[in-house]
Amino acid sequence: MILIPAYNEEASVAAVIREVQQVMPGVAIFVADDGSADGTRAVALAAGAEVISLPCHLGLGGCVQAGYKLAWELGYDYVIRVDGDGQHDPKDIPRILEVLHKTGAHMVIGSRFYTRGGPGTTVPRSIGISLFRLLLRPILDRPVRDPTSGFVGVNRAALEVFSRSFPLEYPEIEALVVLQRRRFQFQEVPCAMRPRKAGRSTITAMKSLYYMVHVLLGVFVNILKFERRRGRK
Repeated sequence: MILIPAYNEEASVAAVIREVQQVMPGVAIFVADDGSADGTRAVALAAGAEVISLPCHLGLGGCVQAGYKLAWELGYDYVIRVDGDGQHDPKDIPRILEVLHKTGAHMVIGSRFYTRGGPGTTVPRSIGISLFRLLLRPILDRPVRDPTSGFVGVNRAALEVFSRSFPLEYPEIEALVVLQRRRFQFQEVPCAMRPRKAGRSTITAMKSLYYMVHVLLGVFVNILKFERRRGRK
């Protein structure tokens, strides 16, 4: 199953759906419409996707969890998440799926920084990514190159966990910590990152700062939970 979280992506989501259909003919495509105020839902339906219409704007984490929960209930073994703004290249989906199949990893991350000299990004985001790499290295006991990537595949074991509990805001970092608490494994594969097809990112410099503080607090809370559990054993 392909999960496309979308919020006001009327101008780009149809092109994303068509690209996925070309790369993965016959695959189930679900667009999780996070209470969009534009025509995202109608455009996605017209392009041939199923649409999960959320009753209000939940934010990225709540939107993704709604998709994971439905995928779990419908019995899917693998879910690949592709953003609705067109920045992820669907041609990379088969590579992510192959690694999920062959390695038994619970999560596979499409990394724009897998090789040196990855694509550029804004200064605040670059600082944040570098900080999260340093923070996660001792927690995960291994490096992670692109900890904020939203191009992610999960298997059914991870799907079960995330369908019950998933970080609600800016979930990528905390999701890795949740996996580590359960001794789940992740892999990274090189993937392309493209400019948005349309519209503007909602992540401003101020939101980037909020993002870093929020995620750091979330990570520390998860670490405390893990240590308490381990202490009771």
